[in-house]
Amino acid sequence: MFGKRRKAFLVSAALVGGALLMTACQDTEDGAAPSASATDVPAADVPAADVSGADAAGSDASKGADKGTEQGADKGSDAKDGGSAEGSGADAGDGTKVPVQQACGANDISWSTRSESQAGGYILITAKAKQGITCILPAALPTVAFGSDGTEAGPAEQSVGEAVTLSGATTAYAGVNPKTTDTDGGKELDSIIVGVGNEDPDPVSLEVGTITVDKPVVTNWHTAPADAVPSA
Repeated sequence: MFGKRRKAFLVSAALVGGALLMTACQDTEDGAAPSASATDVPAADVPAADVSGADAAGSDASKGADKGTEQGADKGSDAKDGGSAEGSGADAGDGTKVPVQQACGANDISWSTRSESQAGGYILITAKAKQGITCILPAALPTVAFGSDGTEAGPAEQSVGEAVTLSGATTAYAGVNPKTTDTDGGKELDSIIVGVGNEDPDPVSLEVGTITVDKPVVTNWHTAPADAVPSA
């Protein structure tokens, strides 16, 4: 009796084992693979991130920025060089430039005076440009004032003369008659104030010795001292 039960048990165990073996084989044949965690994958099998494209793009962008900066600098340099090459001044009509000369101010000029005996006596004013300066005395009456009250000399000529360009040895002359009246009146002074026009910001005071001033007159600018003799 015991032997029969043992035989039946062994047969049952064999049947169960065979069923389990068949199930495992079937799972394997169907392609089911045992699950694996990320930690089970070797590090060498994980593909590295491809950064070559980013590096290339960054390099190209850097090259582009450098090229743009270089071109901008070159253009700025060209503009500067071009301006320097063309120079400043007025157009001469043939594509060249001629210097634009500035109007003279009293501080651009070396001044001197001397007393002359012609025409009853007058003061000759001499004007020369300072070294390195070229400027224009306008075709206008010199401004000559006397005394603390600023009495100005009127015109000794009926028309305005020509402008005079002062440069180097070129000299301009103007004659001042401090007293045009026949009376004994007048102011006793020993200096005159000279400017290039009424708006000259830096008029100069020139020593002339003792003179009597009464209704003074002054000539235009001339390039010859003989032309600067004032009429009475």
